[in-house]
Amino acid sequence: MYDIAANRFSAAGGACFPAPFRRLRLRLWNEADRSDFRRLNSDPRVMRFFPAPLSARASDALLERFMLHQKEEGFGVWPAEVLDEEGSRENRPRFAGFAGLLRVRFAAPFPAYSTHPPVEIGWRFLPEFWGRGLACEAARASLAFGFHELGLEEIVSFTAVANTPSRRLMIRLGMTHDSGDDFDHPSLPDAHPLQRHVLYRLAREDAETWL
Repeated sequence: MYDIAANRFSAAGGACFPAPFRRLRLRLWNEADRSDFRRLNSDPRVMRFFPAPLSARASDALLERFMLHQKEEGFGVWPAEVLDEEGSRENRPRFAGFAGLLRVRFAAPFPAYSTHPPVEIGWRFLPEFWGRGLACEAARASLAFGFHELGLEEIVSFTAVANTPSRRLMIRLGMTHDSGDDFDHPSLPDAHPLQRHVLYRLAREDAETWL
């Protein structure tokens, strides 16, 4: 729920992240995740639609921001681990990437259709886990957490216009796009090829049919 006076969110029952589900689990970050997080953010395939792959220092700074967001807001983006699959030789969960929710920190240049500040959903997975529906599974769990535990009225997602794979997943999640909401991302300079962003939305009532 969102407390206007305190300007912060809180989850029903004190939950910090979604419960484990079929093939994945989401959990809190810890210091042992730094090397895997660096590997994720330094891969040029993963960072194709970002300005550049991240250095180890920049990746560590991003991880610190994610951990602080969880502490301050009671939710965030969480590391995604693939659970043992039948017939697999792996005997422990494997780091696959991350998925979850973030409060939009910049002055949103798009209208909000909720009584709370805008919250976005995002994901980032290592290439060896692409094409298996894992990002969709993690995103659905994150949406369910946002609508059920946090009581969010709407969740948004945005990306560079050219990011067709992420846009395809947004549509698969039931999110809708209105070109009138598209915007130039304020953290990118004018004329940057990734500056123009598309915005997708999902209202709680539109998600209730599958949550």
